[in-house]
Amino acid sequence: SRAKVIKMRIAVQGCSHGELDNIYEAIIQSEKESGTKVDLLICCGDFQAVRNEYDLKCMKVPKKHQHMASFWEYYKGDKIAPVLTIFIGGNHEASNHNWELYYGGWVAPSIYYLGCAGVVRIGGLRIGGISGIYKKYDYHKGHFELPPLDSNEVCSIFHVRSFEVMRCKSISQHLDIFISHDWPVGVYEYGNKEKLVKQKPFFAEEIDKHELGSPPLSELLEKLQPSYWVAGHLHCKFSALIPHDSFGKNTRFVALDKCLPRRKFLQILDIGAPLETPPVLEYDSEWLSILKHTHKYYSTQNKDQVLPELVKISNEETSQVSAGFGSLIIPSNFTPTAPIYKKNQAKTDPYTPQPNPQTELFCSKLGPARDVGE
Repeated sequence: SRAKVIKMRIAVQGCSHGELDNIYEAIIQSEKESGTKVDLLICCGDFQAVRNEYDLKCMKVPKKHQHMASFWEYYKGDKIAPVLTIFIGGNHEASNHNWELYYGGWVAPSIYYLGCAGVVRIGGLRIGGISGIYKKYDYHKGHFELPPLDSNEVCSIFHVRSFEVMRCKSISQHLDIFISHDWPVGVYEYGNKEKLVKQKPFFAEEIDKHELGSPPLSELLEKLQPSYWVAGHLHCKFSALIPHDSFGKNTRFVALDKCLPRRKFLQILDIGAPLETPPVLEYDSEWLSILKHTHKYYSTQNKDQVLPELVKISNEETSQVSAGFGSLIIPSNFTPTAPIYKKNQAKTDPYTPQPNPQTELFCSKLGPARDVGE
């Protein structure tokens, strides 16, 4: 029987920047050195799930950084992730691909996108996250960007919206880990700020103005108080311990670098979790209820909207939504939805993006509430 508390080994990666092969190789090397297998990889944004040349055009990066990398080989099935992988989006993503999986889903076998915001369960742990970065001028707008994306929408689609923050603020049950790309503004006050500024001198002005990071994420940190908060974006390793009360409750904040040689881009966390069965990825019943309850606030308007701070979900609502799903185990139902890059072909033939069947199935189980594409 596995009905006992054991430690899960979770690898946390900062910005991935498409370097899947190198990240997985670093994990394999860590396993060899420790003699212990990693159970889960968490990637904190800039994952770059690029399937073809069209996806590159939907990724906001300088032209010199537009390259196919290796994700397409995992998408095609030529390579298989050696460890279950969860990621959130950053500000350098194949945004059209991620948008197909607004609620989350498999971008390749064993590689799961948490969605625009989401919560899942694995091995007794409850893991939440939110994609994107904060820009004040888009924060209160609806999701007006719809594929095919124009040049302006490629820049705005990854901006965090108050709608997803409202959904996350509505979480009432404890989270073990929360994932973001941005840092919550102010976390630098709870770590070695002097060392951070010495490493990144250009942070000093933003820190002095209390502007380094995301204000909405700071609100989420105060509201959710997860055991761990992991992030990327600023391309450096930084840790902090944020106290929440006088009884010793705190959040351990860990930010990591991008995947490059001699950079601190990966850290292994040993987290206690009661494993009653071999760990599998599951939907979270409270989060499903939040999705359904807040659907009425979803907007595709390119204008500011007024939203409640949060919503309260009853146990009855949660039970009803869970019943609609039946099993909460996330099905392994990845299927390719776009042409796959071919090395010896000049470019991918034009194609019309299609609805992702994973999203279609999820919406059919969630009920009449459906956000994407309305």
